[in-house]
Amino acid sequence: MDRILTTKDIGTAIRKERKRQGYTQVQLSELTGIGVSYIGNIERGKVTAEIGKALELLTLLGIDIFVQKRGE
Repeated sequence: MDRILTTKDIGTAIRKERKRQGYTQVQLSELTGIGVSYIGNIERGKVTAEIGKALELLTLLGIDIFVQKRGE
């Protein structure tokens, strides 16, 4: 499991899974209604990207994020 520490980590996870599933950014945009340029910003880890839209992309791609207290 990859550790998510930054917006770049979220973007990398989205890009990696999008490509693994064979989607282009345009196709993902059509599925979610999120603009292509915005998806690109999220995938590049742009700090101003809205977390809600990033979470929507993760959900659509079947990626779960878990919160776990360190050391447990």
